[in-house]
Amino acid sequence: MSLSQKLDTWYTDFGRTLPWRGIDDPYRIWLSEIILQQTRIEQGRDYYHRFVEAFPTVSDLAAASEEQVLRLWQGLGYYSRARNLHAAAQYIMNECNGVFPSDYEGVLKLKGVGRYTAAAIASFAFRLPHPVIDGNVYRFISRLYGIATPIATDAAYNEFESLLIKQIDRKRPDRFNAALMDFGSLQCKPVPDCTQCPFSAECNALRTGRVAMLPVKAAKNKPTDRWFYYFHLHWRSNGVEHTLVEQREGKDIWRGLYQFPLLEADKELNDKRLMEEATRFLRENFQFPVTDFRLSPPFRHQLTHRTIHALFLEAELPSEPASTTEKYRAIPFLEIKNIPVSRLIDRYLQTL
Repeated sequence: MSLSQKLDTWYTDFGRTLPWRGIDDPYRIWLSEIILQQTRIEQGRDYYHRFVEAFPTVSDLAAASEEQVLRLWQGLGYYSRARNLHAAAQYIMNECNGVFPSDYEGVLKLKGVGRYTAAAIASFAFRLPHPVIDGNVYRFISRLYGIATPIATDAAYNEFESLLIKQIDRKRPDRFNAALMDFGSLQCKPVPDCTQCPFSAECNALRTGRVAMLPVKAAKNKPTDRWFYYFHLHWRSNGVEHTLVEQREGKDIWRGLYQFPLLEADKELNDKRLMEEATRFLRENFQFPVTDFRLSPPFRHQLTHRTIHALFLEAELPSEPASTTEKYRAIPFLEIKNIPVSRLIDRYLQTL
């Protein structure tokens, strides 16, 4: 049997039932693919349902504010995905007359959509013969054919795509792709049970003893360390507790999300230096020094390319501080649950 036929037989018995499978709505398929980038299916499923409920059509998503989209995305990380999703929805409404692109090239023009996502949408929504190539597919196909080209490179994508285009079921490319991804995820795992694999007799990696060596991954850069010192300043006004927040800007991490006033240092500060820097920061930004802080336990937050070491300095104030800049915003403390914040800030809030 061919690769396509064997996958189809396996998929009939073991394929997953997912809410974005078996539909032809390109908007919902696109939504699921963006959510599932860098996200496990178990976590992504809940977010998919939330987005479909809040924004049932691309028109609804385009009409939402970026803050609404980021708030709903909170906890998924890689927030550029949410901003790109929002921008692409507005592009579809403004440049495509509200009609989702129906070919691979058109889908590829959407902001945040790469070759894998375009292939997934084209095959699942429009039954076009474009093979999907994600991490699970790389693992399965590299082992099956003994391909040692480092993955996650353009050269690897072109090589795997060329091979799979010859194998894809042109009558049911959607089913072929779903089976391909599920097989890599459920059967050809990082540590697989090769005794249960229908491809064991022809698997190059199994025959040559290279199952643990494939796929070959390009060397990753070591994450850089950053030290964040947040100031949780709060006071009561008319019987309501208030706090100060700022919105992150620029091209750094968590753009568009809110946080407590932040002092970033290029290295860890000892107690004496921290008090000196905190006093300076507060005097410059709020025209008063605060030295009576309650320090949180240290937080370590791991991102793909950065390790954030954070400490929260809490101080109760007699009244609202006079900010020297418009970047800081006073809000009732309970409203913080209605604005988008990073997972790190959310972790701290859960300790209060």
